[in-house]
Amino acid sequence: MSKISAATLALPGNRAPARRSLAQRVKAAWPLYLMLLPSLALMIVFRVLPLWGVSIAFVDYYPLKGLAGSPFVGFKHFEVLFNSREGFEIIRNTLVIAVGKLIAGDIAGIAFALLVFQLANPLFKRIAQVTTAIPHFMSWVIIGGIFIDLLSSRGLVNAPLQAVGLPAIPFLRDQTLFPITLILTDVWKEFGFGSVIYLAALTTILPELYEAAAVDGAGRLSRLIHITIPGIMPTIILMLCLGLGRVLDAGFEQVLTLLNPLVYATGDIIDTYVYRVGLLQGNFSIGTAVGLFKSVVSFILILLSYWLADRYAGYRIF
Repeated sequence: MSKISAATLALPGNRAPARRSLAQRVKAAWPLYLMLLPSLALMIVFRVLPLWGVSIAFVDYYPLKGLAGSPFVGFKHFEVLFNSREGFEIIRNTLVIAVGKLIAGDIAGIAFALLVFQLANPLFKRIAQVTTAIPHFMSWVIIGGIFIDLLSSRGLVNAPLQAVGLPAIPFLRDQTLFPITLILTDVWKEFGFGSVIYLAALTTILPELYEAAAVDGAGRLSRLIHITIPGIMPTIILMLCLGLGRVLDAGFEQVLTLLNPLVYATGDIIDTYVYRVGLLQGNFSIGTAVGLFKSVVSFILILLSYWLADRYAGYRIF
C-alpha cells in the first residue's frame, strides 16, 4: 500500500475568508431570520413567560396555598438532590446513557454513510437510505412496544434460546444490560437518519482527489484513511461539538417506555425522575429543582458546544 503524496491532497489558492460582522450577516440573510420570528414568538410564549414557575424550586409548594402562600426554603431541595444517593444515580445514568448514545450513534452513522457512499447502484443506495431512515420518524411508543415484545423473556429473541435449553437474556430487567439496551436500540432507530449529514459531507470531497490517489497507487483503504476521513472530519467534529449541548437529554420517551422499577438504579434519568417524582408523586418542588438544575447545566453546555463548534469546525449561527 503506497502513501499518498502531499501534492495529491494540496489545493492551491485556498484562503480563509474574512469574517463578517453580525450586522453584515443579518443583512445578507435577513429572509432566513424573518422566518425565525414565528418560532421565536412561540418560544417566548411557551418557554420564556412560564419561567416564573421555577420559583417553585425554592419553596415548599402547596397547590392549595399557591406560590405566594408556600413557605420559602431557599436551596433546601437542591441540597436534597445533591446529598441523596438517588440524585447521584439519576445524574450518572443520564450522562452514561446520553454520552453512549452520542458516541455510538455517530460511529454508526459515519460507518453507514461510508458504506452507502461506496455503493455503485443508485437505486439500491436510495432504498438503503430510505429504509434505514424510516424508524427515525416513528414514535418511541411504537418502537418501544416492538422492542418490549422482542426482548421480553418470552419474546422472539429469547424464545429460541429457551427452546434449546439456554437461559433467557434479561435485556429489560438486568441493571447492567438495560443501559446498553437503551443505547443500542436508540442507535438502531437513529443511525439511518443521522448518516444523512455525513453523506452530504462526503459529496463535497473532490473526485479529483480520489483519481489522483488512484494514479499514485493508493488502494481503497488508503483512500479512505487519507482522503475520505479527513474530508468529513470537520463535520464529525461539528456534530460532536453540537452533541455536547444534548448531554443531559438521554431520551425521555424511550426511557419512559422501556423503564421498569427493576432497573431504576441504572436506567432512571433526570427527565423520568422529574416526571415520576414531580407529577406522579406530587413533589412539585423537588421535581422543579431537578428540572431547573438540568436546564441551567444544559444552557451552559449549549453555549460551550457552540463555542467549540466555532473554534474547531468554523460553524456559527450568528
